[in-house]
Amino acid sequence: MELVVVGLAGLLLAQRLSGGWTGPPWLQAWTTVFVAICVQALPFLLFGTVLSAVIAAFVPASFLQRALPRNPLLAVPVAGVAGVVLPGCECASVPVADRLIARGVAPAAALAFLLSSPAINPVVLAATAVAFRGHPEMVLARFLASLATAVVMGLLWARFGRPEWLRPRTRREVPSESGRFAVFRSTLEHDLLHAGGFLVIGGITAATLNVLVPRDVLKGAAGVPGVSVLVLALLAVVLAVCSEADAFVAASLSVFPPAARLAFMVVGPMVDTKLIALQAGTFGRAFAWRFSAATFLVAVATSTLLGWWLL
Repeated sequence: MELVVVGLAGLLLAQRLSGGWTGPPWLQAWTTVFVAICVQALPFLLFGTVLSAVIAAFVPASFLQRALPRNPLLAVPVAGVAGVVLPGCECASVPVADRLIARGVAPAAALAFLLSSPAINPVVLAATAVAFRGHPEMVLARFLASLATAVVMGLLWARFGRPEWLRPRTRREVPSESGRFAVFRSTLEHDLLHAGGFLVIGGITAATLNVLVPRDVLKGAAGVPGVSVLVLALLAVVLAVCSEADAFVAASLSVFPPAARLAFMVVGPMVDTKLIALQAGTFGRAFAWRFSAATFLVAVATSTLLGWWLL
């Protein structure tokens, strides 16, 4: 993160001192896109990770267990809506879901919370509103599609999930003598480093796509509705951009239709390479592959339907 901050500051300072870039046009375009994405997204990224650390340190993890209905079919939609209370990196949702299951929360409800918390929290929705300024329908579509995907996946698990697929590891509680501020600091460092790194990767990739990939190729994929949705959905899996920053990356891919960019923002916080690895390490590989594949299909379907309806 220190290198990222110094690099961004150096680029901005060099641009100001030189009165404009003296390099080739492609480098100027690449730098402009990269800096714009990172500078716009960093405040939301920082705010989200701070709130996530506050919740991890000062809010009891068992509050959902006391608030959720005992019937899993009722608990799933409640847990999905409760995802608004956990702003932060989607990496945090996996250990939180693990703790909830270990404390007696129905797995279907915990998994709905796992999917919704990084996708519909206020920080993500505010970042989406800024990235798509003047298009409130995109914020509404993202909220509805993400919530619908989380609830549907929770209900599917309640109906078809098998206990042998879900093997949560035993988590050690943070020692009481370490103190809540120690938990806050360690959580903030973890989320900020991970999310910041993935933001930079997403910014680099988006800038590279804007510069290196011919516009005709992107326009060709963007011109076919079904293909464009699948292309950006798969790109979201590969890029693994933090949910607080993915709206800015999606907004930069303006050649694609709104439904495809909606799919990018819905799929990313729920299915990407880092989340698949985290789920496999926490719940087992049998769960991770099945759950990720099903979530991808449901997210693409809901994005397509809501994108066609609202956008």
